[in-house]
Amino acid sequence: MFLAQVPTTPGLEVGWTAERIAATRFTNDALAAIPRDDVDVVIEATGDPLAGIAHARASCDAGKHVVMVNIEADALAGPLIAQEAKAAGIVYSMAYGDQPALIAEQVEGARACGFEVVAAGKGTKHLPKYHASTPETVWDHYGLTADEAARAGMNSKMFNSFLDGTKSALEMAAVANACDLTPPSDGLAFPPCSVDDLAQVLRPRNDGGRLEVSGQVEVVSSLERDGSPVFRDLRWGVYVVFEATGDYAAACFRQYGVNTDSSGRYAAMHKPFHLIGLELNISVLSAGLLGRATGSTRSFRGDVVATAKRDLQTSEILDGEGGATVWGKLIPAARSLEISGLSIGPAHGAKVRRPIRTAEPISWNDVEIDLSGPAVEAAVKWKPGFPGSAVPQNDLTSGPEPCRCQFLVFRLTRPIAHSQHGLGLSIQQGSLTISRKGADHFKSSQLASRMAQLHAYQMPPAHQHGLNQTRKPLRGQRSGRSSRVAVCPLVAGPRAC
Repeated sequence: MFLAQVPTTPGLEVGWTAERIAATRFTNDALAAIPRDDVDVVIEATGDPLAGIAHARASCDAGKHVVMVNIEADALAGPLIAQEAKAAGIVYSMAYGDQPALIAEQVEGARACGFEVVAAGKGTKHLPKYHASTPETVWDHYGLTADEAARAGMNSKMFNSFLDGTKSALEMAAVANACDLTPPSDGLAFPPCSVDDLAQVLRPRNDGGRLEVSGQVEVVSSLERDGSPVFRDLRWGVYVVFEATGDYAAACFRQYGVNTDSSGRYAAMHKPFHLIGLELNISVLSAGLLGRATGSTRSFRGDVVATAKRDLQTSEILDGEGGATVWGKLIPAARSLEISGLSIGPAHGAKVRRPIRTAEPISWNDVEIDLSGPAVEAAVKWKPGFPGSAVPQNDLTSGPEPCRCQFLVFRLTRPIAHSQHGLGLSIQQGSLTISRKGADHFKSSQLASRMAQLHAYQMPPAHQHGLNQTRKPLRGQRSGRSSRVAVCPLVAGPRAC
């Protein structure tokens, strides 16, 4: 789809005339092509998580920007790749046109306008029974025969991953990890919902909605539970739900016809379609020309754990994403670490060690799996708490907490350079003041994305609580003490104030 748009896109150097085809190098050796001098941006679209990780890391080594279409790789090892990309000074970006990047854009837009994001996600066709779908039964749900699908070149495992909920889980893991949002505690619920009811359904339970907490990812279904179609569904689109900051904002929602819940406090915006590869140029040009990502992993908030589709017996071999044995369930990263959840990506080819019941999440201890390859090691051993990981368990899994200070003041008396996790970030002498309200939304801004993971800094204890008593912090004022910066409330990490 992306290549179809290349000839009509100004600034891209490839078109598909006979002369340009002759001038284009085609290769089946991606690792040899990535370091070429005439390559600026690498588009990883294999759909294979281990190949995607290998290609992305090779791009980091070669100093090439990465546009990650491969959501399987991003959900599996996005935090690792993002850290290595920062160290290399390159852009690691979601693919615009796919739902995660479009959702991230909506989330950042809402936060940039000062709103608290209550929910974000997409629509799809789903019923609870689809979790048990297999490649042999999938075409019945699409209204096709196996022969018709084969003639059209349609991959049954790929389409089954769309149907059984795995692809939605992977995409929402990527959104949670990019936008500091919370996954549901026990998997996506896929509530039936029309575009007109997004704000009503996707609000916290204590206000009458379906969400466990505010700031959650969720996918809505285009089918009612009886299988009938939802009127004005969001099957192909994406959405964000946000809360009014006060009575004035709520009044503006009403005056301008914004879709709200019955209270008028919660509002929703949606985009009814996504054009997949037809929109990918935006990510390529943003990375190559502007040096900006269209969404990128910032933390480890959600994991997609292999879950049994049926009772599994000892010595059975798992067939991975879209197969007949397991589907991927999105759960919070902390819970995945607690149960040693087996991520769906490496599940293909794993041998079952014990009987596993239907709907039971599978752990690393439940399977025999070869971890010797470098891509597999990269996929799993970076995870906080994983055996052999150098990353502390709480380093990436803790969500941002609100600051109790009225202001955050960053005072530096000397340049500070820090390279934990390979960030190589330097901050020069100066001062930055952000209001409490601004701090809540700063984490989603472009500046914050460049300063991501600054949670490694700690403010000296003597400075931590004095800010509450400072009514008017002075910009540019120098602190007479050794200085480090407290930005913990803005990104994942321990609290500093």
